[in-house]
Amino acid sequence: MTSVIVRTPKDIGALIKSRRKTIGLGQAELATRVGASRLWVSEIENGKPGASLGLVLRTLSVLGLELWTEDEGKSVQADNDGVTNPVAAEMQRRQS
Repeated sequence: MTSVIVRTPKDIGALIKSRRKTIGLGQAELATRVGASRLWVSEIENGKPGASLGLVLRTLSVLGLELWTEDEGKSVQADNDGVTNPVAAEMQRRQS
């Protein structure tokens, strides 16, 4: 099993492209399996931000990939306006 750190849309696009090529799929074939257009696959592979999360997750599944997260152990900091990041706050609440 190989682990890849994904922090940006470009990272996930590179991962999708690499895996697609490794298993010998063209963009059109991947698009058909995912239920998207070949243009969408091209855009996601090029790091298009704002892509549908549902389609991205379906693409990872079609490619035999899973999405995992890991707590980096960093403390939750309030934003400049004093508002805590809502995702981090929810994660902290659930751990309490």
